Amino acid sequence: MKETPPASLARLSMSLPAELSRQLDAMVEERGLPSRSQLIAELIRDELAAHGADEHPEDMLAGTITLVYRGDMGRVRHQLAQTQAEYLKEVISSQHVFLEDDQSLEVLLVQGPPARLRSLCDAMRKVRGVQQLRLFTTTALLPPLHEQELGAAALRSETA
Repeated sequence: MKETPPASLARLSMSLPAELSRQLDAMVEERGLPSRSQLIAELIRDELAAHGADEHPEDMLAGTITLVYRGDMGRVRHQLAQTQAEYLKEVISSQHVFLEDDQSLEVLLVQGPPARLRSLCDAMRKVRGVQQLRLFTTTALLPPLHEQELGAAALRSETA
């Protein structure tokens, strides 16, 4: 008797060129994943998040911006810090490490509307010395970090 899949799963069938299928299997093996399905689901989730950002520009997204840069470290770091200050609502935190060969790696935790996050990335790409930059987003959000203005104003009036 054939076992039916759980109700929360949908079964798909697809055809791929032989070389693409071989590369997919190699990636599954290299990553130590239990199945092609897990890798394909991850790839689809990534594309759906990117598509959602394009289709729903008013939605809030959380994510990271990872950048590698080199050059006059003081100047580059200062310009990047100034850029981040212009996007204070979007940049939650950042972490910086020095790499070999006078390079630095910086990772920013960000949240905001897709257009604003892309604008931040574009502004940082303009800094001379930035070699690589990638934005990764997800539709899952950080919990609210501060009370909303209305709640804070009411709290101030109660204590006055």
